[in-house]
Amino acid sequence: MIVEVVTGSDERPEARVVDIDDLGRLHLALGQVTDAEAGEVLERSGLGRLRDSETAVLDVAALRAAAEPRATAPDWQARWDEMITYARSKGWLSEDGASLSVHVEGAAGA
Repeated sequence: MIVEVVTGSDERPEARVVDIDDLGRLHLALGQVTDAEAGEVLERSGLGRLRDSETAVLDVAALRAAAEPRATAPDWQARWDEMITYARSKGWLSEDGASLSVHVEGAAGA
C-alpha cells in the first residue's frame, strides 16, 4: 500500500491511497511537491503528518478508512491485521496503535 502526495489535476497537491491490496509494503511516496506541501496535504487529508524528509507518521484509522472500502482482496482484513502486527514488532507502530511511522520515497515518475 502506498500513500501518495502528488500534484493533482488542478495542479494542487493531493493525497491518495493506492496499491491498496498490496499489504506487504507501506510507504509515503512524494511526487513533485515540497516537504511543506506534503505535510500540509497529509494533515488536511487526516492521513498523517510528515515528521522529516525521510519519515512520515500515518494515522492508522484514517488509512484503513481510506483503503478498506476499495480493497478487492478477499483476505484483505486479515492481511491488514498482519501488517499492523508486523509494524508493531518492528517498533513502527505507536504504543497506543493509533499511528504508524513509514519511510518517505519519491513517487514513480516524479
